[in-house]
Amino acid sequence: MAAPSRKSIVDACEIEFIDERKVKRVQLAMKSNRSVMALAETFKLLGDATRIKIAFALSCEELCVFDLTNLLGVSQSAVSHSLRALRQMRLVRFRKEGKIAYYALDDEHIAHLLDEGFRDVEELS
Repeated sequence: MAAPSRKSIVDACEIEFIDERKVKRVQLAMKSNRSVMALAETFKLLGDATRIKIAFALSCEELCVFDLTNLLGVSQSAVSHSLRALRQMRLVRFRKEGKIAYYALDDEHIAHLLDEGFRDVEELS
């Protein structure tokens, strides 16, 4: 086994110390396992570039599958698959108008999350 690098030694605590008050405050603020898992699933779902693009597009405008395929330059199959996953997580909704299904973002929180995320990555660029 290789010896730990100097950086890993410097980054670690040199003594074992627990600040009971801080730990207690965080424990009281900590979210339930159910909430943590639901958020992790949302982030995992949004961990795909096509789904991010779809969610962002739908945060701007209600669109049909063909609008999205044209906008993103991906196959109808890829868009439909992504929309299905987003619908299962209740992040998008659809409505039928005649033979056309229109999709829209169903959760404004996702629009805010996308806005914050893009603002953060664009500031780092």
